[in-house]
Amino acid sequence: MSKFNAFCMLLLLALTACIPPESQAATSQDKEPLVTAEATSQEFEPVMTAEITTQSTPDPNPNPPKRRVIIDTDMAVDDWFAILYLLQKPDVDVLAITVTGTGEAHCDPGVKNALGLVKLADHAPIPTACGLEVPLRGANVFPDSFRDSVDSMLGLQLPNGINPSSTLEAVTLIAEILQSNSQPVDILVLGPQTNLAEFVTKYPELKTRVGKIYLMGGAVNVGGNVASWIEGNAKAEWNIFIDPYAANLAFSSGIPIVMVGLDATNQCPLTMDFYNRIKSNAGTPEVRFVRDVLGQMQSFIESGRWYFWDPMAAAIMLDESLANFEEQPIYVMEEPGKELGATIVFPGAPLIKVAVSADGERFSQDFIQTLNNQ
Repeated sequence: MSKFNAFCMLLLLALTACIPPESQAATSQDKEPLVTAEATSQEFEPVMTAEITTQSTPDPNPNPPKRRVIIDTDMAVDDWFAILYLLQKPDVDVLAITVTGTGEAHCDPGVKNALGLVKLADHAPIPTACGLEVPLRGANVFPDSFRDSVDSMLGLQLPNGINPSSTLEAVTLIAEILQSNSQPVDILVLGPQTNLAEFVTKYPELKTRVGKIYLMGGAVNVGGNVASWIEGNAKAEWNIFIDPYAANLAFSSGIPIVMVGLDATNQCPLTMDFYNRIKSNAGTPEVRFVRDVLGQMQSFIESGRWYFWDPMAAAIMLDESLANFEEQPIYVMEEPGKELGATIVFPGAPLIKVAVSADGERFSQDFIQTLNNQ
């Protein structure tokens, strides 16, 4: 080895001796990170945790569309409750109210009182119109005592509402509403099916614009409620009995139908306990109106024969978990006799989604809270 090479070797050894051992390790692994696993955890994990805790999953639909509904009503007492209930639901858009002239109210007072309920609820005016005052077939009618009571609103006063519709016929109004809405519209039928049957007959091309039909009517596995007035008829329910032919037309329309009849509502009595809860929670004009109605009909409550008929149908339309259902082929008896208007299970008949039970207690609590804006 030359003196020069020996000198270079000694110089290199001296320089290496000056480098700390950990630095030597680093220089021997120049592609490894300069932090240990422990250091990585200390330096980076808090940053990652902060990002996770501050992130939130965006709502894919922060403003879901309202439920579009047409209320077809015969303006009976329990219809009043159902209408006020729906008008206070922020996720429901009542597009029109059509009065069934074959039901308990006559057309003129029925329309006037429907507009009054809208005004009482401090709701924007809703187009309202009435339909036929005679059944499509037959001559069944509600007793005069029923009709006089609802026409007069039991003597209670409502504010005067405004009707924004110039259409006088119910089925024309239904057609106009469906034609002007690109999204499906549900129809809630709270009386005889006369308006509905006339609509599907005159405007079959618009049936596909109806989402579902929810109706209060019928009795499949239980007895009816007309026997006290229609001698010998133990099976029919009033709304179906008035116009059985119309009911069959509606059932065979092809539109999905949910039937909330006496099978379900018999499990949902309107009791004195409910009346007392209403009296102690009357915080809005709507609840005070319901309180006054119940006060006028206290003897009926005490009889144990009043149920949440139409309000239950309205609630199930919004939340089907309130009921249990069975899909059954339903035919309405049109033949004169003791079974006229009965809803029977008949093979080959249109399949109907029938509510066979319902949770009246859960509904009654929701009803009071809704009308109190709670």
